[in-house]
Amino acid sequence: MKRWASLAVLACATVTRAQTYTKDVAPILLEFCAPCHRPGEAAPFSLLDYSDAKRHAKQIVAVTQSRYMPPWKPAPGRGEFEGERRLSDAQLQTLASWAKNGSLEGDPKDLPARPTFVEGWQLGTPDLVVTLERPYSLAASGPDVFRNFVLRPAVDRTRYVRAAEIRPGAKKVVHHANVLIDRQRSMRRRDGKDGAPGFAGMDVQIEPRTFDPESHFLFWKPGTTVLEEPADMAWRLDPGTDLVLNMHLQPSGKSESIQPSIGLYFTDRAPTRQPMLVQLENDGALTIPPGGKNFVVTDTLTMPVDVEVLGLYPHAHYIGKDLQAFATLPDGSRCWLIHIPDWDLNWQAVYRYKRPVLLPRGSVVSMRYTYDNSADNPRNPHRPPVRVVAGDRSEDEMAHLWLQLLPRSQAGSDARAAVQQASLERRLAKYPNDFAAHFGLGALLQSEDKLDEAIDHYRKALSLAPQNATAHNSLASALLAQGDVDAAEAEFRKAIELDQDYADAHYNLARLLLQKQELETAIRHLREVIRIEPLDAPALSDLGAALIMTGQMESGFRYLQQAVQSQPDYFNGRFNLAQALAGVGKFEQARAELREALRIRPGDPDALRALEEMRGQR
Repeated sequence: MKRWASLAVLACATVTRAQTYTKDVAPILLEFCAPCHRPGEAAPFSLLDYSDAKRHAKQIVAVTQSRYMPPWKPAPGRGEFEGERRLSDAQLQTLASWAKNGSLEGDPKDLPARPTFVEGWQLGTPDLVVTLERPYSLAASGPDVFRNFVLRPAVDRTRYVRAAEIRPGAKKVVHHANVLIDRQRSMRRRDGKDGAPGFAGMDVQIEPRTFDPESHFLFWKPGTTVLEEPADMAWRLDPGTDLVLNMHLQPSGKSESIQPSIGLYFTDRAPTRQPMLVQLENDGALTIPPGGKNFVVTDTLTMPVDVEVLGLYPHAHYIGKDLQAFATLPDGSRCWLIHIPDWDLNWQAVYRYKRPVLLPRGSVVSMRYTYDNSADNPRNPHRPPVRVVAGDRSEDEMAHLWLQLLPRSQAGSDARAAVQQASLERRLAKYPNDFAAHFGLGALLQSEDKLDEAIDHYRKALSLAPQNATAHNSLASALLAQGDVDAAEAEFRKAIELDQDYADAHYNLARLLLQKQELETAIRHLREVIRIEPLDAPALSDLGAALIMTGQMESGFRYLQQAVQSQPDYFNGRFNLAQALAGVGKFEQARAELREALRIRPGDPDALRALEEMRGQR
């Protein structure tokens, strides 16, 4: 018995090794903190070496014990995400013990290798860099600024983007930024209207002409790591497409010059999987009384098809407190998507799942956001609290949840359309007089050739916003597809009356007038398109063909050649130029253009027929 007691005493007397920087603390700081806490990044001080860490030891313990740092807000066990930065309890204890026991340095031989940080573009030199043409000047003081910058990638054929890196310019004043793909170039008309680059606004809606839902999270915040899309899920960049960079800027006390860039990395592999972004939201319910601690806002969306959830982006402002997203499956069980019990706008992020979350058809996705508008909320910007409603300003509020979904299509159908329709119909159930929802549903139904329903929604949209030129243009296109030429022409003309620089409306009217053989008027509108968009290949090609039809051969050929130079892979440009060359007996050149046209569109019957008709011609 004495022997056992003696062993117990010895065990209790074992000395615990003191924690040191080189062996215990540096591995934690270099992995979790250094990506932001280093020279040139947004964090206020560096944590790359021992002297930095010792100087800030007490602060490190305070912010890690409270889990303010490293910034990772999702609760454990409610979604498994890539790039998780949550410190374990053991790591927290290591930092606390080290600071408490004198912040010892330790043996330099124990120091891990310093991580390699890419100071330039994270994935190497991009295939294309698009930069804002002239810098934007941010005032030294004042409220937060929400600014949108229109960038114009110079591509002469359709490219597929496997990765995009946003370089926002003055990082220390940029809270976050995200990219919208504007295939219609619709935002150009707002660009620079107030004398400065870009235009103001936080939530920007790009109104589609056809069914083409947003598909990818293109997002930047301090510490963002650039991720490559899966090999079969690149996104398409067509000639003439604009990228709209939406930025949240915070004045720093001195004026800043901001000139952002986007680096694009291409792949030759066209996508075979088509994700989409879907939003749950209920801003209409946001009228939060002063002092209200537990104001709850909810929204739901029932999935009409099986979907895989690839990632999500929750969003609220300063008095958002507890953000939950989950799905109720058809069997009644709950599948957590994310839970952020202590929301902080400063650390909002896009979260990507380690593995896609499968939701069967009939699953109900829910968001449940709780807001704290009391004086006890340290993030409340109002002292004393005031009633808070929905709005773009950061002192207003939002209740948004974006999901990136991969709908599972069946029998060759595009399941994205079913999800988009469910989303728009859900929005109209909440907001029957929502212009964007009526317009979007009209565009979707038109893409499915449901013209009567599409026209009905376009007319409802116009009853809410009669001065919207885009809606008049889209209604005209649907009427024309239905065969109502006169009504379509009137709507095209109304769109142009409302917006003299609306290139699409001028072009669409010109095409209608060409069909009616009103060549001179059509030519006038095509010239307007080129005045607005000098490198618009379809307009250049159609103008060249129309001029040749009216006997203006020299200028006609010039515009046809400009169309091909502007967009070498534009089929109609090659085909029209071939026809014109054949018309003046230049058959060898015409055949060369037709062969190029067939390279672009193999097997096209019109090009094959024209090539056969020219066989033997010299």
